[in-house]
Amino acid sequence: MARLAVATTALCAHALAPTPLRTRRTTVKMTATVAPPSLEVGAQNLDWPNIGFEYRPTRSFVHYRYRDGEWDGGALEPAGLDATVPVSIGATALHYGQSLFEGLKAFACKDGSVRLFRPTANAARMARGAARTLMEAPDEALFVEACARVVRENLDYVPPYGSGGALYVRPLLYGAGPRIGLQPSDAYDFLVLATPVGDYYKGGLGKPVKACVVEEYDRAAPRGVGSVKLAGNYAPDLKPNTEAKQSGYPIGLYLDAGSRTYVEEFSTSNFVGICGETGKYVTPQSDAILPSITNDSLMKLAERSGMTTERRPVAFDEIAAGKFSEVAACGTAVVLTPVGSIARGGDEFQLQHHTEPGPTCLDLYTRLTDIQRGDAPDEDGWTHVVVPPS
Repeated sequence: MARLAVATTALCAHALAPTPLRTRRTTVKMTATVAPPSLEVGAQNLDWPNIGFEYRPTRSFVHYRYRDGEWDGGALEPAGLDATVPVSIGATALHYGQSLFEGLKAFACKDGSVRLFRPTANAARMARGAARTLMEAPDEALFVEACARVVRENLDYVPPYGSGGALYVRPLLYGAGPRIGLQPSDAYDFLVLATPVGDYYKGGLGKPVKACVVEEYDRAAPRGVGSVKLAGNYAPDLKPNTEAKQSGYPIGLYLDAGSRTYVEEFSTSNFVGICGETGKYVTPQSDAILPSITNDSLMKLAERSGMTTERRPVAFDEIAAGKFSEVAACGTAVVLTPVGSIARGGDEFQLQHHTEPGPTCLDLYTRLTDIQRGDAPDEDGWTHVVVPPS
């Protein structure tokens, strides 16, 4: 009997909703989304189809400071490979890990516009993480404008429509004030940098990869901070991730830390499984999982097409029993990475679609990327226009 592999992670819709924070004053207002006249999409003339997914320096990043109870108006700063920011030696980001980040993309569209994908959802997720770690988050208007601003100022680094690329946008919030005892900072810095990237897998959706269960390490504690995008959540995965790759597995799958019987998420991506018998879209439910905006988007598209979706505990035994015909890891960088097999304890559980992407994953990938690039109607208002159509 064919044995199966399931891997990915879940998200809670409520986790993407804005979280009330401490009262704050914001001095930054939304500004007109008009690109500087001297900049044009793709004018850097890089080898756009072959830029790959790696960090490349751009012209500038934006830097906002929270001091004395309010955010300043932000400043543009040079963003070369040696770009730096001044940080106090006592900063809570360095000593106590008060640091959160987000990731989203801006796309050049066929109509000449440039659009960010779901920036308000990223703003809400950062606010939720800030509430958990007692940080002062930028409000939605500041967050979205900061992201739009870095895109406008680096418009010539946006890969042109049809190249398969996008401008990856990385907001970063960290405690900047000095503290020697364990307490939250009274000062915060909010940076947004950008770098052009190509398809994570050249040509779009890649071939299924091999995954393995991470046996010797846990990703997150049941009542810990796995559900927020805390920078410190990622360093502990460097060792397991490297070991998995050295063993021939591009991605690792984490199980729950309590019983080690339920699927949680891949190293940096949510888990999605498509049931072979019912066609249901299934993703794990757990307070230790980071709510993925990509996963949320895919679920909504699946429901619109008539699919049943389930967010529930997913036992690893369901993978071993061959319940899923397709499994994928989903996230901002790749949208979907099909998984062909999952290894655990000397056994390898192979999915039905293990040599090529399955039909459901391929359909959902195409539908989502069509919306991102403006090739399909944006029925949910997910895209934010940074540069209007030409």
